Amino acid sequence: MNRNKEWMAVVRGEAPADLLLTGAKIVNVYTGEILEQSLAVHQGRFAGFGDYEAKDTIHLKGLFLIPGFIDAHVHIESSMAAPSQFVKTVLPRGTTAVVADPHEIANVLGKEGIQYMLDASENQPMDLFFTLPSCVPATHMETAGARLEAEDLEPFLSHPRILALAEMMNFPGVIFGDPGVHAKIKASHGAGKPVDGHAPGLSGKALNAYLSAGIASDHECTTAEEALEKMRGGMHIMVREGTCAQNLYGLLPALNEQTCRRMMWCTDDRHPHDLMQEGHVDDIVRRAIAEGVDPVTAIQMATLNPAEYFGLRDRGAIAPGLQADFLVVRDLDALHIDAVYVKGRLVAEKGQLAADIVLPETHSPPESMRLREDQLDFSIPAEGKRIRVMEVIPGQVVTASLVMDACIRDGLAVADPEQDLVKLAVVERYTGSAGCGMGFVRGLGIRKGALASSVGHDSHNLIVAGDTDDDMRTAAEAVIAMKGGMVVVKEGRVVASLSLSIAGLMSTAAMEDIDAAMADLIREAKALGCTPADPFMTVGFLSLPVIPSLKLTDKGLVDVDRFERVPLFLEEGRE
Repeated sequence: MNRNKEWMAVVRGEAPADLLLTGAKIVNVYTGEILEQSLAVHQGRFAGFGDYEAKDTIHLKGLFLIPGFIDAHVHIESSMAAPSQFVKTVLPRGTTAVVADPHEIANVLGKEGIQYMLDASENQPMDLFFTLPSCVPATHMETAGARLEAEDLEPFLSHPRILALAEMMNFPGVIFGDPGVHAKIKASHGAGKPVDGHAPGLSGKALNAYLSAGIASDHECTTAEEALEKMRGGMHIMVREGTCAQNLYGLLPALNEQTCRRMMWCTDDRHPHDLMQEGHVDDIVRRAIAEGVDPVTAIQMATLNPAEYFGLRDRGAIAPGLQADFLVVRDLDALHIDAVYVKGRLVAEKGQLAADIVLPETHSPPESMRLREDQLDFSIPAEGKRIRVMEVIPGQVVTASLVMDACIRDGLAVADPEQDLVKLAVVERYTGSAGCGMGFVRGLGIRKGALASSVGHDSHNLIVAGDTDDDMRTAAEAVIAMKGGMVVVKEGRVVASLSLSIAGLMSTAAMEDIDAAMADLIREAKALGCTPADPFMTVGFLSLPVIPSLKLTDKGLVDVDRFERVPLFLEEGRE
């Protein structure tokens, strides 16, 4: 019997299915109902509702069946783990598919970075889909590892696991008709794939212009009013609940019976600790239900909505013919996940991968740390008495811009821990020829020592903060020796470190080991006096020149509000 005839014979009930699930309460995300029915699974797909003959039968005794969760927008690199370890962590939590944006590794390695993620995600026990990074580099005021134009991206658009053009952060380029930006949008639309947006606070006629270019979604909304305005213009809203940016509670007032089908959940960036302790998409669904969202609606936003938005017609619900990705759940409020199935196969149970699951081995992409010794000169000749200073705002990625008196010794501007004034350097790591930008930051709290990291959004140059040039150099050299990573230095000695040898962004270690190393790094950073909850996350965003107000790149200080470079020292008589 050929495959089609066999399939139809099973669905008609004339041949046995592979598996029959009985006694279940099935969450139907199409109708909002919870139905007590049996369910047959065959050849990795749902065959049909009702009593079927089957080779194996599982009696669920009143447990719930819900579709597998889909993360609508995530940067796997932010987990600091290789794809296999990311899968090992999120799959037992009920995530059976993600739509990942490899923006971070693409800024480091360009097309090779995208291909690396595609290769590393092959043969995984869950589906890893991708969107194509639209903004590499993010701005012209920093040195990235690559530049990707429309012609560089087009060959990837035919890949079956490339679903869209990723977050279009360059909304001024969209609004003012930049040819390169619009060429990328046109190529994605020509391939029949949507374009994700990234337009925090955009409103009015500027939003009209952005929408008119065919931007279909946004995950940067922080208020219900912003989300509603964008939905009125036809956008889909991805409600983000990550480690740093958490928008669930702010956007809940925009969620109602009319809008819920235009909204979906995403994590964007979640660090190891949150993935290990809080969870992934399951954590967002659970939080939403606790805030009064109907459980079936919350589940629908994690399943059917992202599947339909990205054109994944083979999943997102429990229905005949769809891929049999589903979860066995004890209750819909606490959302205890007993088991996870992908393509009808048990892949995780009781929070652990099934014993027969073999994850692909991790390999490393090309080297990306190319620095010269003379780039690690962190001295700053005093060129005036007043300096521009970045000020950390607790719990935020935005910074304030201050003007302070420089601390000058022997003709050099130096750190002043008594004033919470710490030196900051961003060292270009791709060519070894672009030098480094120097500045000062207030609000880190370092009183004796230094931090260094190769995770510096978005271009991921080497970023170093400290109170002495010697400790800063020791920290930088340690990161270079590891081919990327994070370190804490105290009194000339490395006291904590984490190797991120995969493009300076991800580790080859297990997620548990990454989490433990991050805990050590944060503990030792706080011993230096650091005040932010996660000093490395704070430091990593100090080099992001698309978030106000003052940032530092390898090319120098950037006034983000004016979107231009500015000198460290002010002219006499000027503020």
